[in-house]
Amino acid sequence: MKKLFNSQETMVDDMIDGFVAAYPQVKRGRNDPRIVVRATQKGNDEKVTLLIGNGSGHEPIAMGFVGAGLLDANVVGDVFAAPSADLILDGIAEVNGKAGSILLVSQHSGDVINGGAAVMLAEEQGLRVRPLYMYDDISSAPKGEEHERRGAPGTMFIYKILGAAAEEGMALDPLYALGEAVRDNTRTLAAAVSPGVSPLTGKEMFSLPDDEIYLGMGVHGEPGIGREKYGPVSGLVHTIVDALLEDRPVASGEAVAVIVNGMGGTTLMELLTIYGQTEKALAERGISAVAPMIGSYVTTQEMGGFSISILTPTAEMLRYWCAPSDTPCFPAIKTG
Repeated sequence: MKKLFNSQETMVDDMIDGFVAAYPQVKRGRNDPRIVVRATQKGNDEKVTLLIGNGSGHEPIAMGFVGAGLLDANVVGDVFAAPSADLILDGIAEVNGKAGSILLVSQHSGDVINGGAAVMLAEEQGLRVRPLYMYDDISSAPKGEEHERRGAPGTMFIYKILGAAAEEGMALDPLYALGEAVRDNTRTLAAAVSPGVSPLTGKEMFSLPDDEIYLGMGVHGEPGIGREKYGPVSGLVHTIVDALLEDRPVASGEAVAVIVNGMGGTTLMELLTIYGQTEKALAERGISAVAPMIGSYVTTQEMGGFSISILTPTAEMLRYWCAPSDTPCFPAIKTG
């Protein structure tokens, strides 16, 4: 499949060049050109800073979420590859101050290994930083083993809620505890309908018959629960919602915040249909869907498919989720 790049060697840096040229909210960091930071930083001695390192190829996450009310920095790795520990350390040093930092780590092996090593190196240099491991994909480990699960698009709840709380001045320890609580209240399940194409190989990342859907596909094409026959999306959405609520029950009368995320090759027409079916499936159980986020934010090139994430929020979480922010790509969230 044709891809619009200059070369494999420059594709990531060319992307960042275009990104910082286009958006006034961001700039390259001082320590390394692969670090994207807020163009106007608040005083880092007073504000806890948030950053994440991740492989490229999944945009707009995470560099598109750098800005006021969200991330202070994103450390950009190679395509589908975690940045090195040294590069993440440079990112920590770029934004760290007396108030400390939280390194968000989406739970995938490379991110966990390199993020953990970077935190140890930072602590040896006297930098105050804590790693927050994020996981929400119910297809990747069974109930009761949540800590073994992969990070999935539901981690965006953590980005936004912690970003808003940090912007208001919440201190490191309560901010970290809030992140754990959001993580524990979040569940995600995905369905893929067609493969993405790797920018490195030009080849499809997996194969799937035209009459099947892959339930539980990870952001790198990792296997999940299994295959389902293709049919009306209402049935697929009910299957996903049932699985999410079985994993973490929500009582009738409660409300959940919802993310419907496209994988990169799914149209907004389809995603809005999926959200409508999600709202109906929840309402059948007496559960209200509030403050939705609908669009393609965690992508795998042109992979076709979507994920549904639900958060059972406290009033505090919901307020932070809907707080204003100023980033290139994170949408405005409203409760109604």
